Amino acid sequence: MPHESQHEHPAHPADGPSVPAYGPARVRGSRRKPRKKTLRYVAWGALGLVLAGGGGVAYAWQHLDGNIQGTDVDAALGHDRPAQQRDGSMNILLLGSDSRAGTHGRYGTGVSGARADTAMVLHVDKTHQKASVVSIPRDTMVKRPRCTTSHGGGAGAQQAMFNSSYQVGGPACTVKTVEQMSGLRMDHYLEVDFKGFQKLIDELGGVDITTHKAIKDPNSGLSLTPGKHTLKGEDALALVRTRHGVGDGSDLGRIQLQQAFIKALIHRANTVDPLSSPAKSYGLADTATKTVSADSDLASADKLLGLAKELKGISPDDTNMVTMPVTYDAQDAGRVLPLDKASHRVWNALRQDKPIPKSATEQSVGDRTDSPVSAGS
Repeated sequence: MPHESQHEHPAHPADGPSVPAYGPARVRGSRRKPRKKTLRYVAWGALGLVLAGGGGVAYAWQHLDGNIQGTDVDAALGHDRPAQQRDGSMNILLLGSDSRAGTHGRYGTGVSGARADTAMVLHVDKTHQKASVVSIPRDTMVKRPRCTTSHGGGAGAQQAMFNSSYQVGGPACTVKTVEQMSGLRMDHYLEVDFKGFQKLIDELGGVDITTHKAIKDPNSGLSLTPGKHTLKGEDALALVRTRHGVGDGSDLGRIQLQQAFIKALIHRANTVDPLSSPAKSYGLADTATKTVSADSDLASADKLLGLAKELKGISPDDTNMVTMPVTYDAQDAGRVLPLDKASHRVWNALRQDKPIPKSATEQSVGDRTDSPVSAGS
């Protein structure tokens, strides 16, 4: 299938409303890399509004603010958390929930509520020029802490599937579980569900990928021949949900697809010109802010714009993606167990704001095969 050509366009990060501090102070390096337009969906819309001018700007900006759902993670978790990193680096928990709300059974039935179907820890280094992403398999057996919610307390468990933490206590419980297992404080979290993800990809006009072998998964409905493809929302969602059509049929193969798709999504973002159509840019920002949920410190359009500006210099080539080191559970073929020493090395590298050593993931069953998909076409 054809793909759209990429063009370079100048960015104007100073245009737009002022952005209050939302995370750790940035430590600037002595050398600056060329600015790249990555992960800036909200920034595009804001820039379009500013250029459009007029009395409708303030109203539209308030409308975007009203789209975003926020959770007060600090209030839910209290003070029993890892200390914040003071070196300017930042940790963000990225969640993809499997909520079927509003999908009318299209993505399966029999699932009560929502679970953390996808979880990635995004570590942005102190220069905000490089990033590490650690995927946490949803089927990992972990110690789940007791979580308090507005509806009461959710009991802890010595051994529970990682993705059950969301079902027990929502995003705050998932944050608490990740912090307990990693020793890293999450500065923010961002979440998207099935329906919102599909709409966002459609607004972007699809994402370009290359498959290195055929992928066919009757459960997700995905059927791709080897070669180049531009995936629109429905097929993109099927790709990141696919697990039975790749690898050993577990969540580990799906994680490889998700990591490749994120890089393809960044590539696609680079081709969008925010100045060509202010109305389209606003539509994209409107969809993005309706799509995501966030912690209350990040749940506003200007805070998301500030985050987007901070991430704009990180390209796919500057992003290292790994899977938390795990091994198969001998007691249950459908589950995996953390490799404690190797996992400690991964999390310790992030705590020290250092690159994750390749040797830390060598024994992990999650990084033993090549991804069947790559970014671009």
